[in-house]
Amino acid sequence: MNLERHVKLFKNGRSQAVRIPREFELPGDEAVMRKEGSRLIIEPAAKRSLLSVLKTWEPLDEDIGPIDDLPAEPVDL
Repeated sequence: MNLERHVKLFKNGRSQAVRIPREFELPGDEAVMRKEGSRLIIEPAAKRSLLSVLKTWEPLDEDIGPIDDLPAEPVDL
């Protein structure tokens, strides 16, 4: 089903903005916007996993020394 609706553009500070009608509401609080020719495409931003965030970090150049491998403590269940 192709939904179409005319919307008003307005200024918000130095940016142009558009109010997204409820039937086009996106999940979450972030989106990805790109332009393809004269089309403006707005899509929900993919949720980032902790692993993908950690991959963007630079490695540490610190020596933290040896880590003791201690036996597990007993747990009462």
